[in-house]
Amino acid sequence: MFIHQQNRSIYLPIAIVTGAIGLGAVVGLLAGAKPLYLGILLVAALVFLLFFLRFEQTVLGLLILRSAIDSFVGLQLPSVFAVGLNLLIIVYVLMALATDRSVRTDRFWWFFAGWWLIQGLWLVLLAMGALGHSASLMSDSIREWVRLFSWVMVYLLILQLRGRVAPQTIISALFLSLIIPIAVAVLQMVAPSVLPNELSPVMGLDPGAALPDEGVRIRGTIGHANSFTTYLLLFIALTLWKMEHSKQRWLWLPLLGTLIVCLVAAKALFGVVMLGVFMLVLMAPRLNGLNLIGGAILFTLVIALFASSEFGRQRLGSIANTPLLNPDIDISRAILLSNSDYNSFNWRISQWYTLLNAWKQYPIFGYGLGLSIHTSGNNLLPHNDYIRSLVEGGVVGFSAFIGLLGMQAMRLLRLRQRLQPGPQRNFCWTLFAMFVAMCVGMITENIWSHTLLFFYWWTLWVAASWDWEQPTSQPVSVPET
Repeated sequence: MFIHQQNRSIYLPIAIVTGAIGLGAVVGLLAGAKPLYLGILLVAALVFLLFFLRFEQTVLGLLILRSAIDSFVGLQLPSVFAVGLNLLIIVYVLMALATDRSVRTDRFWWFFAGWWLIQGLWLVLLAMGALGHSASLMSDSIREWVRLFSWVMVYLLILQLRGRVAPQTIISALFLSLIIPIAVAVLQMVAPSVLPNELSPVMGLDPGAALPDEGVRIRGTIGHANSFTTYLLLFIALTLWKMEHSKQRWLWLPLLGTLIVCLVAAKALFGVVMLGVFMLVLMAPRLNGLNLIGGAILFTLVIALFASSEFGRQRLGSIANTPLLNPDIDISRAILLSNSDYNSFNWRISQWYTLLNAWKQYPIFGYGLGLSIHTSGNNLLPHNDYIRSLVEGGVVGFSAFIGLLGMQAMRLLRLRQRLQPGPQRNFCWTLFAMFVAMCVGMITENIWSHTLLFFYWWTLWVAASWDWEQPTSQPVSVPET
């Protein structure tokens, strides 16, 4: 599916001249006032130039770079990256339309873009005072809306690589994004008391807080250990897929082992649960003795490693003091205990109870996009994305959220159904298994706020839908194993 427009190339020189004048003025101002911002601007100008001169290589480079900047919130690098990338894509589309070139889209992109536009309804309702919060929080809602917009734009950007870069090349390139986060994570394990404190001011973290639980809960270059966990899970899934279709499977074992060690060191119990769900779904179509034994060994190894530390044993043991495993503890008692027992699951029950009671006050449209953190009373997210959607968007917003999840599941299953057995078919099932694990993780974690995960998720999602046998016009090589 393409968008076409009449030739308006006369506007291109005018746009370039106007942009050059504006850039010169901004550079002059920043040189005296904000030298750091000037450096960022110059880098952005270089990326802008390369984006149009070496489009495929620049896009792959940006995909690889994204994982290395997530922690630098003190410099606002993740936000600058997202806004800059959005602007790049918009300029690319406008220039393509002005020069009568094609802009690739697909049906799901139109659905996704329409879903994002519908989210703007909550901005209008907030401005009208028709939601649970006042318009004074409009900036937070706009920030969340722009964050979702960046996912739509990433999807559109990757679509432009169709026929120009092989999907296998894109997948292989994403593995390069592991280098810096894993290197930093290993350093955090080796010297946990040094690295967080040294980088905390730059990353926008409290130097005194260092890492939660301390010194042992690694996060690499990702802003939070839980976000690092889902990032690792995604690449564990990709590594297992690579191993299945590689001629030398053993070459992928060191990477798989490293990812698992980092996953355990992140100390996120929900990550262990997600891994178990992923393995169960992944093996379901090909359940045989060998796969069952291999999956059981892998999951048992993760559990054993997780329980090898005092913190891990405490997290596992804490489940026994929740309504999940203790019939003597009902929900009311769990809420009361949450104030004193430091049990994260009981705390979550208390958080959900508070938010659901608040939702009952505004059940139809909720409190506003991205405003559940202001609804809880403790300035913390719900730690349940379904409750978050219900509180922020009411029944209408929750229905839209479930609709988006349902469309993803249906598309992956339909795509797999029409493919012949082979790497692409197995890749779709690998993504589906990861998707199910994400949906389960959303019950107790803020998966929807893990921006980096979805940055790569939508990239892989687009690549999965292409014809993998189609030749590329401008091949880009990435080292393969």
